[in-house]
Amino acid sequence: MLNRVVLLLMLCAAAGCAAVPAAGPKPIEVKVVVVTMFEIGADSGDTAGEFQLWHERQKLDVRYPFAHFHDLYLNPKTGVLGMVTGVGSINSASGIMALGLDPRFDLSHAYWLVAGIAGIDPEAASIGSAAWAEYLVDGDLAHEIDAREIPADWPTGYFPRDSKRPYDPDKPKPKGEMMRLNPQLTEWAFELTRDVHLADNVQLQETRSHFTGFPNAQKPPFVLKGDNLAGMTFWHGKLLNEWAEHWVDYWTDGKGHFVTSAMEDTGTFSSLTYLAATGKVDKDRVMVLRTGSNYTMPPPGMSAVDHLLQENAGYSGLNASVEAAYQVGSVVVDEIVAKWPVYREHTPPLAQ
Repeated sequence: MLNRVVLLLMLCAAAGCAAVPAAGPKPIEVKVVVVTMFEIGADSGDTAGEFQLWHERQKLDVRYPFAHFHDLYLNPKTGVLGMVTGVGSINSASGIMALGLDPRFDLSHAYWLVAGIAGIDPEAASIGSAAWAEYLVDGDLAHEIDAREIPADWPTGYFPRDSKRPYDPDKPKPKGEMMRLNPQLTEWAFELTRDVHLADNVQLQETRSHFTGFPNAQKPPFVLKGDNLAGMTFWHGKLLNEWAEHWVDYWTDGKGHFVTSAMEDTGTFSSLTYLAATGKVDKDRVMVLRTGSNYTMPPPGMSAVDHLLQENAGYSGLNASVEAAYQVGSVVVDEIVAKWPVYREHTPPLAQ
């Protein structure tokens, strides 16, 4: 009996229609997507940004051209795919959406690991530390009135949409201001990595020594759970740090705790949420790991402006934070790859 393809070709030829295109190659099944946001120079061999260590150590050697910020790189033996979205939530959201719709890859069972550097709250941790986030809070979606024009009893000019004042007790329903990752997966990743030893050095010790009165900021780097505030503005200083702490507390009903400040993660997770509705990805397989490259406020006795400009000349914890992101994140990636037959079908910790 003629198979259906041959029969279709014969009928089409008899009718004078165009030839039926041949089926394309089977999509590549991806096990883990490592999402980074920037690279400093080349993808290997120079000062490392977020992507370089993954590229080199995970042997992401097969290049796939990608019509976005940066080409994709895959290790076909392990199924680990690495990407660089570009900085900011617009780049991250559009890059993730482009990948999610790319017919070359099957991402339906893939785990997503965001592994990037961040500002870190000295109330919570020290530079070089690594924080697993459960809550992602957006710092851009809001009303704002210049602080010079706000009512005298307002602590800030920043307040939620559909509200009447900062931290309005009649809180509106979140419309993108707060997102929660799979808490069981976040806890699993934290427990798997909580004892990873993170490198310390003289530069980190000198930097954190100035943060007197902040015991967590003076600890050697460590792994913790802590939530992320995403905003396109690189803010800095004691007052804005207090705002960040309150803003995360407000939107999570006190369940989340601000630890890291970055720009991309709400954009990344928004796209993954939309893609999940189509069945192309599983949004319950997303993890966000941020590592402290700099403090979000100055040490006692130093102005916010001076500290920000000093950090802009070169983050004091850049190298340590890039290394920590790989040290901690690779433990999770290697675990998933090693036990793929289990984790493909069952998301941890249910797989255990």
